[in-house]
Amino acid sequence: MKENTKVNAGRRLARVEGQVRALRRMVDEDKYCIDIVRQVQAARAALASLESVIIDDHIQTCVHHAITEGGTSDREAKVAELVDVMRGVKK
Repeated sequence: MKENTKVNAGRRLARVEGQVRALRRMVDEDKYCIDIVRQVQAARAALASLESVIIDDHIQTCVHHAITEGGTSDREAKVAELVDVMRGVKK
């Protein structure tokens, strides 16, 4: 993972951590359900944004390396892995 991706991911994770702490507090304080759901949606969006940053980095580093320097099986494996993760397939 590139250094700037690590920094960016760290910032996004800190935001998610804060959102999850806020969620815990909201539940503990019996806040209005819709407000809690909106906070859950914000946390989910922040995680999706983090996922996008990490996938972009993976494509720019690991997949690019497999395409430019790897053999056929390495290229096929990286592409299949990427397709699986984009589809949400767990292995």
